[in-house]
Amino acid sequence: MSSRAGDVVFQNVSIIDGSGNTPRYTASVVVRNGYIHSISPPTKAAYGDGIRVIDCDNGRWTLCPGFIDMHAHSDLSLLHTPDHLAKITQGVTTEVIGQDGISYAPTDDAAMARVRKQIAGWNGNPTEPADFFDRWRTVKEYLDVLDQGLDGKGIATNAAFLVPQGNLRILTMGYDSRPASSDEVERMKVILVKSLEQGAVGMSSGLTYVPGNFASFNELASLCEVLVKYGAYYCPHHRSYGKDAIAAYAEMIQLARQTGVRLHLTHATLNFPENAGRADELLKMIDEAIAERVEISMDTYPYLPGSTTLGALLPTWVSSASDKTAVLNDPAQLEKIKYECLVEGTDGCHGLTLDWARVEIGGVMNNDLAEQCVGKRISQIASDRGEDGFETFIWLLKEDDFNSTILQHMGNEGNVRKIMRHSRHTGGSDGILTSTKPHPRGWGTFPRYLGHYGRDLPAGKSRNIYAAEANINDGPAEEFEAVEPETIFEGGIEEAVNHLTGRAAQVLRMHDRGLVKEGCRADLVLFDADIIRDRATFANPKQAAAGIRVVMVNGAFAVDEGKPTGARAGRTVRMSKAENGDEWIVG
Repeated sequence: MSSRAGDVVFQNVSIIDGSGNTPRYTASVVVRNGYIHSISPPTKAAYGDGIRVIDCDNGRWTLCPGFIDMHAHSDLSLLHTPDHLAKITQGVTTEVIGQDGISYAPTDDAAMARVRKQIAGWNGNPTEPADFFDRWRTVKEYLDVLDQGLDGKGIATNAAFLVPQGNLRILTMGYDSRPASSDEVERMKVILVKSLEQGAVGMSSGLTYVPGNFASFNELASLCEVLVKYGAYYCPHHRSYGKDAIAAYAEMIQLARQTGVRLHLTHATLNFPENAGRADELLKMIDEAIAERVEISMDTYPYLPGSTTLGALLPTWVSSASDKTAVLNDPAQLEKIKYECLVEGTDGCHGLTLDWARVEIGGVMNNDLAEQCVGKRISQIASDRGEDGFETFIWLLKEDDFNSTILQHMGNEGNVRKIMRHSRHTGGSDGILTSTKPHPRGWGTFPRYLGHYGRDLPAGKSRNIYAAEANINDGPAEEFEAVEPETIFEGGIEEAVNHLTGRAAQVLRMHDRGLVKEGCRADLVLFDADIIRDRATFANPKQAAAGIRVVMVNGAFAVDEGKPTGARAGRTVRMSKAENGDEWIVG
């Protein structure tokens, strides 16, 4: 095995290559100039000066591709929190941002002001440096800023960007609560083409969020036809994950069947009691479409609660108002909101009524509210305040200027396990990183797949990361309990790694990432397969994973011997025309 000064050698390491069809094997891997230079049989050879040798103890340590987060909300945190510990410490090396149909590009001055406020609960709303949001408006400008970082030092992970369909509407017709006209759709298509040619890899939708929720099927179909021409994919947060969830999935599958677009069903959950035990219905529908050659993939996070903003629970006719506070201050309008939230069901809660005992406050922008609210269910805050839950809901929306984030405790474990087994499944954290007390998925998704679902459940072990009450500590992260054994990944940890790496790279059509293979980019994770696990819990969510020794991004150490290095070797991953000029590729 040839090596030279500056190389990094993983000596005698157990390799899971990310392909899903190669059994793990032991070899030595040389990383050179950001790429996997060579993979050769195990050796006891000594190396010369200037070569970093990582002794992997004859296969005790496992090397796999860096994890690809197919649903990330790091649009701003990559810039304003550049160490990005939540993702780096769990082995994430590539993230897909621009999710849920609304983000910060493409935009204009007026749109940027409203978008910043609308999704401050997801991403924060930084005011330093003063020109933070003045540095870009187009997709290309935004991606260029990411490549540089705010200080010229770059970003921690690689980032791929989806064009947010909501932004296309905002730039074309504002927040109008109606379907687009044919002329408006044509204008959206022009912006979409420009954004794809500037490097975006696909398009996202947020069909329960304004203004994307007002889009008709035909409007979406017209935009998807553009995606087909570029080989890009469609990533919808569809119209419901609660009431009529199966019908909402069916609409997206029909969209793919009709247009030929590659469909990626993001955070593909079936939540709320109404959908318990219905995963088989969803998977049957997906498999039937795949059998017809409809191209479908999906991602999930390995937890039960979901997370969004408190304001997202309002009926969308309220969310689309230019002055939401004025709507809440109108007694007649407030009664209408109350009826929808408590009796009829609100489209902001997927057509269902709100259960205050299931809604936990995860973060507030107004720090004066933190002690009173964060980590508590609305039912508990209401009791403390001596009022009913709806009154507390409205009070907190006003006091925190609609910026509070929440956890909704409404998942179904049986559905989660069945969906993550599927052959088209990938991993996506959907992690909101800026909350005071965020969902632990932002720090623990990928180690949880490998540790909890890949290793511990088949052995009949489980850690309870769910507190009995939201504000009660759930015990040390090291405590295990005996459970009924269940194998989630029939192909073992090799299959689990494939879900999180090679399979995701195939969805993105990244030809040089997602595999431990000569010539691929050196996005790598070195971990102990017997130890790796999430340590983030609902009581203490900002905890780094256990069992990860090294994380490399483009050949640079982001984590070295278990410690973050602060390196920022990430770069944007953009779609561009292949050298033959006949197809679009991502790299």
